[in-house]
Amino acid sequence: MSASAVNIDKVTPELTLILIGDSNSIQIGSKNILLDHDKETNLEQFSSRLYDLCGRQISIINLLGFPEIDKIPLIQEAHAFILLLPNGLHVSQYNYGMKWLETVFGKEKIPYVMTVVTHESDENCESAFADLNAFGSISEKRYHTCTRSMMDGNEITDLLVKIQVMVSENEDQKTQQVHESYEEKVKTGEQKETETQIKMKEHGGAENPKRNDDNRARQLQSKTVLHQPNKKDALNMDMSGNKKKLLYNASEENRKKCPKQTETLLRRLDLQNKLEQKLSSEEFLKIGRPVNQTNDISEKDLAQAFLQRLLMLDYRARYIPVRQENSDISHIQGFSASDSVDNDDDLEALFNTNVELNQTKETHLHPMDVQMAVFHCSDSFLKQKMITKLSQCQYALPLLVPDPVTMNIECPLWTFRQIIKTWKITENKGNSKENNDNLKKVTMKSMPIYKAQTSMVCFFRLGSTSVSKSQLMNTLINERHDTFFHRNCPGSTKSRHLMDGVAEIAWYCPAGKHNDSFTDCIAFCNLHGDSMSVEEQRETLTEKSSVIVVLVPTLEKSQGSSAIISTLYKSSKPLIILIGDNDCDAVQMKPLKYKLGLKDRNQSDVSEEVKQIIGKILSGPHTSFQLESMAKVVGITVDENKTACKTGKDAALKIVELIKGNDISTIKNQFLPCQGQLWHDWCKINKEKHNLKGHLEEEKDQKTDKQKKLRQNQCAVSNNEACKTLMKSFTDSLMVLPPKEREYFLKWTQILIDALSTDDLSSILQDYDKTWSKVLELKKKHDKSDKLRHKQTELEDLSRKLQSATFGLEHIFREMGQIYEAHKSQKKQTQSQQTKWTKYPELAADLMISGHPMELMDGDAGHVPLTWISSLLQEVIKKLGDQRVFVLSVLGIQSSGKSTMLNAMFGLQFAVSAGRCTKGAFMQLVELSEEIKEKVKFDYVLVVDTEGLRAVELEGNTTLHHDNELATFVVGLGNMTLINIFGENPAEMQDVLQIVVQALMRMKKVNLSPSCVFVHQNVTDVGAAEKNMEGKRRLQEKLDKMAQLAAKEEVCDVECFSEVITFDVQNDVKYFAQLWEGSPPMAPPNPGYSESVQELKKVILDKAELSDGITLSHFNTKVQDLWNALMNEHFVFSFKNTQEIATYRELEVQYGNWTWALRSEMLTIENQLYPRIEKGQLDNLELSYLYEEMRKTYEEIKTNIATYFETDNNKDILCQWRSRFETKIKEFHEELVKGVKRKLDEVIQQRKACKKLDNKKTEFEDKLLQKSEELAHQLKFMSEDEEELKSQFDAVWSHWVKELTLDAKPIEDINLERDQSAVLEDLCIEWQHIDESKRRRRYKNLSEAGDYSDYIKQKKTVGGAVDYVKGKLFPHEQQKLIRSFINDVEEDCLESIKSKPVATRGYRSTYLQEVAQNVRKKVSEFQSGQNFTFKKEFTVDLLLYVFDRAEKWILHSHKTYKDNNDALTYLNSKKTEYYNIFRSFCKGNSSAVVFGEMMCEKVKVSAVEVICNKTGVDIAGEMKCSFPAFSGNRLNLEKHVLVSLAEKEDFNSFVTYIRNPRKQVESFIKEEVEKYMLTTHKDKALNILKKNVENIRKLISQALFEATEKVKKNQGDTDMWVKEFSSSLSPNLTLDTICCQNFSDINNFDFLKEELEKSLVDITEEMSHLPLDKVMKCRQKPDQILIDQLCDCCWERCPFCSAVCTNTLKDHSPEKHRVPFHRPSGVEGWHTRGTVDLVIDFCTTLVASDRRFYPEYNSVKTFLYKCYPDAGEKKYASWSITADLSMLIYWKWFVCHFQKELEDHYKLKFQGGGEIPKEWRNYSKEEAIESLDEMCN
Repeated sequence: MSASAVNIDKVTPELTLILIGDSNSIQIGSKNILLDHDKETNLEQFSSRLYDLCGRQISIINLLGFPEIDKIPLIQEAHAFILLLPNGLHVSQYNYGMKWLETVFGKEKIPYVMTVVTHESDENCESAFADLNAFGSISEKRYHTCTRSMMDGNEITDLLVKIQVMVSENEDQKTQQVHESYEEKVKTGEQKETETQIKMKEHGGAENPKRNDDNRARQLQSKTVLHQPNKKDALNMDMSGNKKKLLYNASEENRKKCPKQTETLLRRLDLQNKLEQKLSSEEFLKIGRPVNQTNDISEKDLAQAFLQRLLMLDYRARYIPVRQENSDISHIQGFSASDSVDNDDDLEALFNTNVELNQTKETHLHPMDVQMAVFHCSDSFLKQKMITKLSQCQYALPLLVPDPVTMNIECPLWTFRQIIKTWKITENKGNSKENNDNLKKVTMKSMPIYKAQTSMVCFFRLGSTSVSKSQLMNTLINERHDTFFHRNCPGSTKSRHLMDGVAEIAWYCPAGKHNDSFTDCIAFCNLHGDSMSVEEQRETLTEKSSVIVVLVPTLEKSQGSSAIISTLYKSSKPLIILIGDNDCDAVQMKPLKYKLGLKDRNQSDVSEEVKQIIGKILSGPHTSFQLESMAKVVGITVDENKTACKTGKDAALKIVELIKGNDISTIKNQFLPCQGQLWHDWCKINKEKHNLKGHLEEEKDQKTDKQKKLRQNQCAVSNNEACKTLMKSFTDSLMVLPPKEREYFLKWTQILIDALSTDDLSSILQDYDKTWSKVLELKKKHDKSDKLRHKQTELEDLSRKLQSATFGLEHIFREMGQIYEAHKSQKKQTQSQQTKWTKYPELAADLMISGHPMELMDGDAGHVPLTWISSLLQEVIKKLGDQRVFVLSVLGIQSSGKSTMLNAMFGLQFAVSAGRCTKGAFMQLVELSEEIKEKVKFDYVLVVDTEGLRAVELEGNTTLHHDNELATFVVGLGNMTLINIFGENPAEMQDVLQIVVQALMRMKKVNLSPSCVFVHQNVTDVGAAEKNMEGKRRLQEKLDKMAQLAAKEEVCDVECFSEVITFDVQNDVKYFAQLWEGSPPMAPPNPGYSESVQELKKVILDKAELSDGITLSHFNTKVQDLWNALMNEHFVFSFKNTQEIATYRELEVQYGNWTWALRSEMLTIENQLYPRIEKGQLDNLELSYLYEEMRKTYEEIKTNIATYFETDNNKDILCQWRSRFETKIKEFHEELVKGVKRKLDEVIQQRKACKKLDNKKTEFEDKLLQKSEELAHQLKFMSEDEEELKSQFDAVWSHWVKELTLDAKPIEDINLERDQSAVLEDLCIEWQHIDESKRRRRYKNLSEAGDYSDYIKQKKTVGGAVDYVKGKLFPHEQQKLIRSFINDVEEDCLESIKSKPVATRGYRSTYLQEVAQNVRKKVSEFQSGQNFTFKKEFTVDLLLYVFDRAEKWILHSHKTYKDNNDALTYLNSKKTEYYNIFRSFCKGNSSAVVFGEMMCEKVKVSAVEVICNKTGVDIAGEMKCSFPAFSGNRLNLEKHVLVSLAEKEDFNSFVTYIRNPRKQVESFIKEEVEKYMLTTHKDKALNILKKNVENIRKLISQALFEATEKVKKNQGDTDMWVKEFSSSLSPNLTLDTICCQNFSDINNFDFLKEELEKSLVDITEEMSHLPLDKVMKCRQKPDQILIDQLCDCCWERCPFCSAVCTNTLKDHSPEKHRVPFHRPSGVEGWHTRGTVDLVIDFCTTLVASDRRFYPEYNSVKTFLYKCYPDAGEKKYASWSITADLSMLIYWKWFVCHFQKELEDHYKLKFQGGGEIPKEWRNYSKEEAIESLDEMCN
């Protein structure tokens, strides 16, 4: 990189930079890239040279060192300041530098400063930015660092790039000090003072020469424009970067042309600040309140009202009356009665022409002044929108506009770029001149007006005339409409301030009819004001015109206009002179020169003569005019030369240059290949996947594979040179361009692309029109020849060509979407491959946020690119947050004015021309104004516009299906749907209504309830109330009829439309006037149309106030759900509301948390009560007590529930479940309390049952204590010999026990196996059957057996034939029936057994006999209704199976009974306790010590029990909250169970899961709890244990202290101490009853306390090391607690594949059973009837197919899978099985991995129709487990 000086005289710099700052911040030398002066020049502070730097001409002006203001030289132009700061001094120098800049150059130059911190090469300056930012809040974009030597090329390049961006961002801040001074004058009204100062200076007045005070500097800044130019004036630099004469140096003459009236005008319109801070499109794109249609508008609101009405196509916007400030008649002043004495004076005043009335009152504003003021105060984009709307209103447009400040002439070429005109040219065929329609040829043209080569007729006025030039021009163009504003228009005033010198242009567009004024398009240009005083405009237009028309008051040589007339007369340009004081007819003076008198002439006659002359002239050779040629006119500024516009255009040209020269119909295939045939094929296959036939899974996999290959091909073609280059250029521009340049880029791209295709499209449309006409003609003749078929084929070809030739920005965005989807579908991507396409959604999101419409449905493919749309909306959410939006959908017949209506209502950007009707569905995000936001619950409206129903392009068999699809989609998406009906054709209306009503009915059936408004457009007489009422009545009748028809289609009972949707025919039907007031193309829009639009807007906003809208994330899932459902034939059964499902799952998690909080509290209460009951201290428990204990927690939960339902983001969805879940929580709470009551009552009953033993316990313990003490006294001498003591104690213990239990009968253990055999023998079952069954142990897994054919015998018919020949053909439905019977018998028998009082009264063998009899009876009843009987082996196995299941409970209950009632068992449990007492007495310990030891033992026993139970509850709570498998909902648990099964790869466990899922889930919970406590989280479990031990220790210590202090205070005894101690421990710890009579001698309770505290240390240590498996065996087992919590849910299974319903609620009616992922039905044993072929298909595939099934094994009638609910209300209709492609890889892997085991288990085969697809075998276990994550997403 190098910098070389160039000749400054010959080259104008592209960039002028001023260096300011500390002179020590830079090393100036020959190698300094930025400032390579000679050494001598370094000292010259103000040196300025021009460099060729980085390939650009850059001027560097050195003002380093902060020079004094009066020493600064004249600086003509500059673009930016570089403030150089040395590192280390950067903060102080920054402060001083910015103050210096503000003082010398003015505060307005601060935005043009680039701060650069310089440093030595080895110096670190990373903290400099933070320092400066903290001090001055500078932007990182305006900050840079570099070395002091400035020799690093990269550093300087980066600096220049930043400066260029800064300059570009500031470019619209035109000539800051001129405008600032100008605005200051408007605000303060100091014009007179200013003019006086100017005159003083012109007459030699001078300022005080003293320049060294601050006052002087301030004066220089504030009066730069108003005084004689001096050095300070020279400092006011042009920051716009334009290479033209500086506006600052405008002459005094020009400055005088900014009169007081103009300033006043802007002030009155409240636009005084808008010349600099322009009005922008964004301000008017926000949805505000409907526009005020009354005259109640103030002048300050006039500009806004004008723009708002113009944007909604109300041509009356040009003149809006304003309200008068007082009630007097405007501008009329009267004389008061007291001022005149007699009538003569009144008459004199009447006839006095010089009476001076009060003229101080301001007249109203001239309408064109309002228009031009708004024009001048708007930014480029708003100007373009404004001019486009003016054109649509058939108004003239500004072509040449003088700047109101500088008077420079500008041509706003940019504003014309979006105007498209259509006209029809009429030509005579051949050379015929006859006026015969048959001999004329009519050709249609449609093109952007800037491209049109037309004739131009220019009108000038020289001097003052009595005839209105503009009014005369209107008669030439459109007699019914004031295209040009004239003196006789409403609102016109004598004074106007912004129109003189403005040239307006309008085009006459013929309709190809006989009454056309002209046969071709003609531009008419009107130069306002006296053309003699605007020479520059007049000469420019003269040069460009085809015909010149001049109006003069008189035609005399003495007139000032004679010289101009002479020049025009001599020129070659055709000339028509209209003379005001002459009444002559048209006279041709010489070829192409005419004159015509106006005096006393009828204007209509004059108009006709002028038309004839113009027509005659233009029929010969003449020059043509093209708007784009204005850019080449010298002296005219063109708005497109602004830097931002040029930057955007240059970027767009790069795009267009790539495709230029190619056939327009092949561009998309060549440059946008991903959206072509590959995408269309993918869509076709995707639709086929939802309607499979044949081998479903294999076909589906094949189609999926094809789709993968198509995506791979898309990836490949996206890398071809043409596509890659185009997309890179386009996306790079979107990424790097600043927002303004980016907007220009997008608009230029569309403009230039449209320009490429205009001619081709016109040609194709013309051919299409001709061919279509011929086809219709042949059809009328009933011609069925080859000619008709040939023409129809030709028409189809033209239709395809038209589709290919239609090319716009939306297709580039569509390509971005397809490239993104294609790459996203590829699993493996390198980092380099991801860089570009991953940014596409973000780029599109930025544009969507800025108001660009984005394609939602690809109209060409008829498909929604779900992946692209989802990513795009997610990016919008990232940028805006998950905002709530109100979705407004629009539906209607093709070309019925939907897009036009939306554009007029909200100022949107949907395409509206007939050649480019909206294709597909587009969405546009529109922000609400702050005023509207206050009234509604959302911030945006998301408008969805559609391609229209019955589109011509889609004519054919697919039309109806496409219409239904589109209607259902957009109606489902919308919170409100506008249904647009065009015209009064009942047939068209009926078509649209049938589609819409059916769509609404579908929404109702899937619980979506949008509202709708009918818009009836193009109604001839909207004002006739009677006619409208009649129309509404007819509409209501049609809607009711359509509802009945749709009800038949959708199979539901509906009689009228109001049953489908809330609908008020009086308020929800709006009538619109026809859009055009007359016949296009010259007709303006109908004002009644815009009024209707505003009324409709009000209706929409009123209805929106009642809506919550939906979040963007909800909208995203809604798009996915609706489209996935629409892919299937049966929409209602296929619809899956993902957002609702996700919200419900979150609610399930919350429900789990709420129920756990209740359960946890209930467990705590139970743990407090249970020991008291068990120890006989509580023998009665009231239900009210338990409710009271739970009251606080229950109230908290109810509060939490209310808060959740009222504040959650999805509260609008949640509200439907609130009452149900509140009821469920109430029921859960009641059941929980009652369940604990039952449980504790059982314990109370057990205690009462063993009261006899309880009564003896005190006696036993008292005797044992005495005997122990006596024996100890006898054996004191042996106290040192532990073994001997133990031996002696053991010897007497058995004697004591025998003595104490002499009269008690011992309870014996039971032998269940013996009893079971006896029961079976009593049933006459042979021993060999019993023995064989036990030996084979087949009964153990009877309910999980795969095949029961060996257990059955077929019943014989009368003829001796059997129903089934082979057991292996035993149908699946029958196998399932037997399995269900086994489970029912098991459940019934277990319930019967558990009802027996085994725990309170002991076991009886008769219990088993009852069960056996019951089983036998059930078997007999079951087989009596079947066509088979069971063999004896089945009955034996079933009985053993039931006994096996009951055995555990019986043994446990009998043990409880024995422990509570057997005296021998009780005494043996006390042996260790009394041995310790005996040993203590032997050692000679006092009563206090022995008592202490005894107390410690009792405390320890109770504490261990409490600690274990509490630890069990706490571990369960910890796992419920933090363990992944248990912390979510039922679905989450299911996922972890499946992961566990896959990791183990144990087929038997899988079978258990399939047959008895609850059993497997319980097993999983037990395993995970054991693993958690003993291995993976052992430390955490031990910490919980230790925490509980510590809490109990503190409790005991506190109780010891309180009991001892109380006894000491009250001088109590041992008995009192025990009572107080027990009371202090309650309710957390309950001790056994303690007998104190043997320890009555204890009186030193402090000693007792000390002894207990010593022992407590040991006890605490011992309890801290309790083994965790003891916790696993305690009463409150953590695994059982979790089972009770997690398994209290729904366990219904899918009727096809037995997948378990994953609803967390046990009874969740009316919610249907559902599971996110089903599995192949063969997993459950389903097979094809009459074969051994297992079914391989998934339920979700089957319900989308035409396959049929038998609902029961003995069914004769079959049902379609897609209509499965019809097969049975309870079994089938209670399930929601959505037809989608969501299939877990997990089950594909399972089927392949366990194929042999499954076949052996069921004795069936995966063959024939059930053959496993090859693709399934490619999945690994890891992929299977990974796929389970889809379940919870």
